[in-house]
Amino acid sequence: MEEVIVERPQAAVAVVRLNRPEARNALSQSVRQRLAEHFHALGRDEDIRCIVLTGGDKVFAAGADIRAMVDATPIDILLLNNQRMWQAIASCAKPVIAAVNGFALGGGCELAMHADIIVAGEGAKFGQPEIRVGIIPGAGGTQRLARAVGKFKAFKMLLTGEPVSAQEAADMGLVSEVVADDRVQARALELATTIAAMPPLAVAQIKEVLLAGQDASLETALMLERKAFQLLFASQDKKEGMQAFLDKRAAHFTGA
Repeated sequence: MEEVIVERPQAAVAVVRLNRPEARNALSQSVRQRLAEHFHALGRDEDIRCIVLTGGDKVFAAGADIRAMVDATPIDILLLNNQRMWQAIASCAKPVIAAVNGFALGGGCELAMHADIIVAGEGAKFGQPEIRVGIIPGAGGTQRLARAVGKFKAFKMLLTGEPVSAQEAADMGLVSEVVADDRVQARALELATTIAAMPPLAVAQIKEVLLAGQDASLETALMLERKAFQLLFASQDKKEGMQAFLDKRAAHFTGA
C-alpha cells in the first residue's frame, strides 16, 4: 500500500495524503522520503498552483515512528540527513495548506507547521510531546513553534508535552482557521481553489517575501517587499488583473 498518495481533485490543485492509518500516519523514514519526493516534483510542476497536505479525515500524523528510534545511536540519526527531506516541504515554492483532523503530534505538528495555512477540525489536537520520551523536537518544533505562538506559549507546550485543542491553537496563532471536523478537507480544497485562481507570480512573491522577511530586520523586509511589488509591474498578469477590474469582469491569470 502506498504510504503517501498524491491526488489531483481539480485543475491546478494537488492533495498529498499520508496513508498509514494502522500507525496513525506515524512519520517513518520511508514516509518522509516519499513526502520529499512528491514535494520536489509538485514544486516543479507548472500545472500545480496550490498543494493540500493531509492525513485524511481521522488523524493528521501522530509523530515519529518510536519503534524505529528506540535503539538508534547519534550517528544513526546524523546519517539519516532528515533535514534534507523536511527542506523539500519548507522550500516548496507553491502555497501549502495543511488540512488537520485528529492528532498532529510531534513530527506531525512539525509537519503541519511547514505549511503556509493550517485548517483544523474542531477535534484536532496539536502538541510536541517529545520531552516525554527523553528527547526534544528535531524538525523545527522548537523554532517554528516559538515564531508562531511566542516564547511563553511555546515553552508551555514544549516543557509539558501537553497538546492543545484546535481552538487553543487558533487563539495562540498556530492555526489559520477552525471548522467542523467534517468540513476540514472541503474547506482546505476551497482555499486551494481560490489561491490556484490567483496570479501565480504574485502568489510566489508573497510566499517568498513573507518567509524571507520573518527573520530579517523590518527595514530589510520592507525593501524585499518593494522590490517584489515593482517586479510584478512587468507581468502580463498585472495588466490582465487591472484591466479586468476596470472592465468589471473575472480575470484570467496565466503566470506570465
